[in-house]
Amino acid sequence: MLDDKPLWVPSEEFKAATPMRAFMDFVSETHALSFSDYDSFHQWSIDRRDLFWSAVWDFSGVRGEKGDRFLIDDERMLEARFFPDARLNFAENLLSHTGSTDAMIFVGEDKAQGRMSFDALHGLVSRLQQAYRAMGIGKGDRIAAMMPNMPETVALMLAAASIGAIWSSCSPDFGEQGVLDRFGQIEPKLFITCDAYWYNGKKQDVAGKAAAVTAKLGVPALVVPYAGDAAAAVSLIGNARTLADFIAPHAAKQVEYVALPFSHPLYILFSSGTTGVPKCIVHSAGGTLLQHLKEHRLHCGLKQGEKLFYFTTCGWMMWNWLVSGLAVGATLCLYDGSPFYPDGKVLFDYAEREGFAVFGTSAKYIDAVRKAGIEPAKTHDLSALRLVTSTGSPLSPEGFSFVYEGIKADVQLASISGGTDIVSCFVLGNPLKPVWRGEIQGPGLGLAVDVWDDDGKPVRGEKGELVCTRAFPSMPVMFWNDEGGRKYRAAYFERFDNIWCHGDFAEWTAHGGLVIHGRSDATLNPGGVRIGTAEIYNQVEQLEEVVEALCIGQDWDDDVRVVLFVRLAAGQALTPELVNKIKTKIRTGASPRHVPAKIVAVADIPRTKSGKIVELAVREVVHGRPVKNKEALANPEALALFADLPELKSA
Repeated sequence: MLDDKPLWVPSEEFKAATPMRAFMDFVSETHALSFSDYDSFHQWSIDRRDLFWSAVWDFSGVRGEKGDRFLIDDERMLEARFFPDARLNFAENLLSHTGSTDAMIFVGEDKAQGRMSFDALHGLVSRLQQAYRAMGIGKGDRIAAMMPNMPETVALMLAAASIGAIWSSCSPDFGEQGVLDRFGQIEPKLFITCDAYWYNGKKQDVAGKAAAVTAKLGVPALVVPYAGDAAAAVSLIGNARTLADFIAPHAAKQVEYVALPFSHPLYILFSSGTTGVPKCIVHSAGGTLLQHLKEHRLHCGLKQGEKLFYFTTCGWMMWNWLVSGLAVGATLCLYDGSPFYPDGKVLFDYAEREGFAVFGTSAKYIDAVRKAGIEPAKTHDLSALRLVTSTGSPLSPEGFSFVYEGIKADVQLASISGGTDIVSCFVLGNPLKPVWRGEIQGPGLGLAVDVWDDDGKPVRGEKGELVCTRAFPSMPVMFWNDEGGRKYRAAYFERFDNIWCHGDFAEWTAHGGLVIHGRSDATLNPGGVRIGTAEIYNQVEQLEEVVEALCIGQDWDDDVRVVLFVRLAAGQALTPELVNKIKTKIRTGASPRHVPAKIVAVADIPRTKSGKIVELAVREVVHGRPVKNKEALANPEALALFADLPELKSA
């Protein structure tokens, strides 16, 4: 049932002042066009992707040579090439701003704070660039980092990009095998680590793990001081240097930039790896830059000097997304550690103190704040905040309402969805349109997003597969070590010929927005009816007795039955009364078909390092099949809670 009024409506004054409106005017003037509304502009951006992406380049002031061809070989998505004659450098575009203003602000729980100006960032990147070259690192070489989300990490990445090296990172909470499963595939020339990090008030030493990883990778290491003793870590690791020793021989000077093709590899990101060794997804410098500039400047309305925050680790693609904010001249607000230490207000304290314009986080965090009874609207001055973004999993309608009731009434809320596969978003916010409860505002400019049924036909008013029907710049360049591109094609193009199938179960709304119902490979099919797991979570997690939930389909009696696992709040028990309450909530809030056949209480729910629950891994355990890569999980021990459950052995 549709809400009869939106949660937020942009005023005409607000819309007139947005970079999105300025860009529409720029395109209209450049090409002598006139657009009746945003939807007609979006359609043009799909139909004339060559002119659209060229306009993004020009409007954003991209540094580099654009060339005369903007899109070639567009008939087949995998063969399409954007800007085939262009030459640019990703780092040069992120370092296009100078001065003494803050490029980055850093908070590491209550243990560390720091600031780095644009000029200081330039100086550090220059010294790192020279140090890389002195050890023989150059174009196409890989640099792998197991680092916290701190300013030095950003500088290390930019120095790599400046010389054409390829950057890959994970967070220091990964286990040894998890790090090796990723970096072992890409054969880096250098491994970068911190000495230790803080989490939940406790120091977590990583020197021993770093020593084991370095030895097995067979490469030298660089140790960045943070929470421990860098010199002691160097001694333990062996073939290693501290950051200070690494850059000591090199004085800061003008950063040099290697001009590279648009499609030159910039990042290697990794799939979650919960069903096997992670896939190594290679993203291009040009595609990443243009897509992020479009999302930051146009969809987020980001302007020079504004404060941009995203709660992320270096193992999640939102870190790569965050750091691109430098290209706009925004100040990055970095945070490393637990978002609930020393209490649940720490990120809002940070937002008030620094005046965040954009606050990015996960749906799970918003739900956790709501359930903790925290209401920043009553306790914090968030007057500078104009945009809240949420991703990682679908944001429930209750999460939407809470943002406006508990965080700030006059704010644009952008639920966004895309992922590691495209290092960006397919669907996201739009500053020119209202925000409706439970709905993502719409598809990104230049992206031919649609929802298809199993027969490959577009559907409206019903659920289907989220697809993209035409090529776009931030498609991966390739998967690493994927001879002939077989894994790449299987990942996205096996379901529909020449169509990107993203693996999300989605639905268009009457307002032109979208609802993501969860991953389609985790879709439930009881009696042949497709049900998205997010539809069940949206109901169950409204109950105060339930902290979080996980739902799977269990093979049973020649069909599939829905099984719901719940982690209960402290002091709660899964009584017959609570079971009935849960079922009633799902029946009335979703439908009778959504009601689980079994409800089981568990002490914990397994999740990835970036906080996503792992339905597929739990499904494998329930069916007695091995989970291939437990190292991808933040809490792999939780999987044992789902093995051989007596509740699942009977009708």
